[in-house]
Amino acid sequence: MTSRAGIKPEGETKNLLQSQEMAKDGKPKPHVNGENNIDSSDTKVSKSDERKTHPMQIVTFLSLLLDLLGFTVILPLFPALLDYYAQHDTSGLYSFLLGGIAAFQDYLKVPFRFNSVLFGGLLGSLFSFLQFLSSPVTGALSDVYGRKPVLCCTLVGIAVSYGTWAFASNFAIFVLARILGGVSKGNVSLAYSIMADVSHASNRAKGMALVGIAFSIGFIIGPAVGALFSKWGSSGWFQVSALYAFTLAVLNIIYFSIFFKETLPKEQRRPSIGSGLNKAWTFISPRALFSFSAVQGLEKKEQLKLIHLGGVYFAYILLYSGLEFTLTFVTHLHHDFNSLAQGRMFAYLGIVMATVQGGYVRKIKAGGEKDMACKGLILMIPSFFIVGVSSTVLGLYFGLTLYAIGSAIMVPCLTALAASYGPKDQKGTIMGIFRSLGALARAIGPIFASIAFWCIGASWCYCIGGALLILPFCALLTF
Repeated sequence: MTSRAGIKPEGETKNLLQSQEMAKDGKPKPHVNGENNIDSSDTKVSKSDERKTHPMQIVTFLSLLLDLLGFTVILPLFPALLDYYAQHDTSGLYSFLLGGIAAFQDYLKVPFRFNSVLFGGLLGSLFSFLQFLSSPVTGALSDVYGRKPVLCCTLVGIAVSYGTWAFASNFAIFVLARILGGVSKGNVSLAYSIMADVSHASNRAKGMALVGIAFSIGFIIGPAVGALFSKWGSSGWFQVSALYAFTLAVLNIIYFSIFFKETLPKEQRRPSIGSGLNKAWTFISPRALFSFSAVQGLEKKEQLKLIHLGGVYFAYILLYSGLEFTLTFVTHLHHDFNSLAQGRMFAYLGIVMATVQGGYVRKIKAGGEKDMACKGLILMIPSFFIVGVSSTVLGLYFGLTLYAIGSAIMVPCLTALAASYGPKDQKGTIMGIFRSLGALARAIGPIFASIAFWCIGASWCYCIGGALLILPFCALLTF
C-alpha cells in the first residue's frame, strides 16, 4: 500500500489494515471521502498525526512565499512604470493601448488621474486570463509527470519573465514579460495540488490555509519593497526592481529543486494526458472547464458536486475581484487616501488575513469546510455595503475588517472542498481547473466593476455587489 509520500513501512501497513472498518464479508472497507469519492489515501489517522504538518507542505509554503515576494513587488510600481514608458516607449504599443484606455475613460467619465489604475487593470486582466489558460494544463501535466518537474518548469518560466522585464527597453518587451509570467503562473494551482497530495481528509483545510498565508505575507511585504524601489530616484530603478524579483525566482528554483520530494509517486500517476485537438480543447474551453469534463472516471453525482462548487467559486471571485480592484477608487475619492495611506490599508488587510488563516482556518476540522465558507460569505455581504456607504475612515476599516476575515476563510475552505473529490492521479487537473475558473473571474470582474463604479457610483456599486453575493451563498447552502 502506498501513501502520499511513497511506500509505507511494513509495520505501518499492517496497523493501517487492522484499523480499517471491516465489512461483513471480512474485507476492509475503503474510506469514503465526501459522499461518493473513494480515496484510499485518506485513511483514518490518529489525532497526533492530524496535528502534524507534512514537511513538503512547509517546503511548498516557503517556495510560494519566495515567488509571491517577487510577484507583488511590481504592484505599487505600475503608475511609475507607465509614466516611464509614456516617455520612453519606442514600440508604439503604449500609445495604441493608451488610445483605447482614453476612449474608455471618456465614455465612463473617469478622471484622468485614474489612468494608471485602469491601465494596470488591463495588464492585470491579461495576466489573469493567461492563468486561466495555463492552470488546467499545468495541473494535468503534473498528474502525468509528477508535481516536481512541472512546478520547476513554471518557476523557470517565472524567472525568465523577470529577466525579460529587467531588460524591457520598450513597452512591448515589458508586456511580453507579463505574458511569460502569466503563462508560467501555474505554480499556484500546483501548490494546492501538493497540499492535497500530502493532506488527510481531516486536515486538508490546514494545508490550503498555508497557501493563503503565503499570499497574505507576500502581499504585506512585496508591495512595501516595491514602494521603496519606486523612490529609488535613479533612471534604472525599474531594472533594480526586476533584478530583485529575478534573484528571488532563481533562489526559488534552487531551493525547490533541492528540498522538494515528489508527492505523487509514479505508480499513482495518470498514464497519459491524452492526445488530439479535442482533448486539448477540454483544458481551455470555458464550457469544458465549468463542467470539469477533463476529469475522467467520476461518478455523475460527484461531477455535479464539482460543477456546483466551481460555479460558487467563480461567482464569488468575480464579485470579490471587482471590489478588490475598485477599492483604490473608493479610498481616493471618498477618503482622500494617498498612496501611502493605501499602502497601510493593504498591509492591514494582509495582516488580518494572515492572522485568521494561521490561527483559525488551519484548525477547521474535516466536514466543517462548507459551514465555515458560509460564515465567511455572511461576513462578506455586509462588508460590501459598509465599504460602499461609509463616510468615515473608521467605518471603512470596520467594513474592510469583515471583508478580510471573510475572504481569508472563503478560498481555503472552497479549495479544500474541491480537493476532496476525484482520484489522486487527477488532483492536479481538478486544482488546475478550479484555479483557472478563479483566474477567469479575475480577468473579467474588474472590468464589470469599473463600469458599474463609474456609471452608478460607489455606493450603488458596492450595495449591488453585496446583494449579488447572496447568490453564491444560497448556492453553497444547497451544496
